[in-house]
Amino acid sequence: MTDTIDTKTLLDWISRYREAVTEKREWLTELDSAIGDADHGANMTRGMNAVVEKLDAGAPATVDELLKTVGMTLVSSVGGASGPLYGTLFLRMGMAAGPVTELDAAALAASLRAGLDGIVARGKAEAGDKTMFDAMAPAVDALDAAIAGGASLADGVRAAADAAAAGRDATLPLVARKGRASYLGERSTGHLDPGAASTAILFETLAAAIAS
Repeated sequence: MTDTIDTKTLLDWISRYREAVTEKREWLTELDSAIGDADHGANMTRGMNAVVEKLDAGAPATVDELLKTVGMTLVSSVGGASGPLYGTLFLRMGMAAGPVTELDAAALAASLRAGLDGIVARGKAEAGDKTMFDAMAPAVDALDAAIAGGASLADGVRAAADAAAAGRDATLPLVARKGRASYLGERSTGHLDPGAASTAILFETLAAAIAS
């Protein structure tokens, strides 16, 4: 286990994420049926299947092109808000990473921060709005803090995954202020946000790929 993440590990991450959202498709859709359009699981599965199919046909050799390919494929294949938001995440990550073949902990953190900033710019979400931001922002903050404290890449990403899961769980009592869920008002409380749930899976699979 090295303290960098290369394109092979990134491909492993993407593959693991596809497997995980496929496995949890019904759960994600169940969450979305309570406060959204009941299509998050189907949309994410379709999008990640398209991504893996595209990468299987020929994966780019550099981190930026790999992540941009993921982002553009998600934008073009996923409906609803998920496609543009997840697509923006990966596109911005790729732009920040640059034409390299591996990222160290600081570079990975910087690319994830750029991805988060892209999501904020597109979705205008803030903490407590009951969106994927509520899992993504704590994860990126936890990774930054871990690296600043001298943690290894694996430990830093593990801390990020734990923070994302805690952020997901913290959406349960919130009243949604963005998207379709916001139309429900007080009735949106008592449900996990599906976007936060799929974001927690994203960081959990990243941690697993780096630890393997």
